[in-house]
Amino acid sequence: MPKLLFLDDIRNPQDAFAYTHQEVFMEEHWEIVRSFEQFIDWIETNGLPDFVSFDHDLADVHSADYNSIKSVDEYKEKTGYDCALWMVNYCMDNRLKCPAFYCHSMNLVGRDKIFGLLEQFSRV
Repeated sequence: MPKLLFLDDIRNPQDAFAYTHQEVFMEEHWEIVRSFEQFIDWIETNGLPDFVSFDHDLADVHSADYNSIKSVDEYKEKTGYDCALWMVNYCMDNRLKCPAFYCHSMNLVGRDKIFGLLEQFSRV
């Protein structure tokens, strides 16, 4: 059974299916983490998952100025991008390939940042 990790502060995998139409979200065996700290703890305890789906906004403050690049970069709370960056560094430090991923975030700027980072790392 594949290890599926879902990062989102509020939603569950089935909620993401409603607007992404990605069949993977209908799987029943997701591990759900709600914060940067839980994300790191889960991977350090269980190893890399086979698939990760990222939300960008992990706190209400992240969606206050939805599409402003400047404000996204100024947040002090950790975001899904911070999780993705941590995962890239974890993979590099441990000589691991990037797991399969998706970004179900409704924050367009944040989603593009996560996809860009992980797609670039996946090509290495």
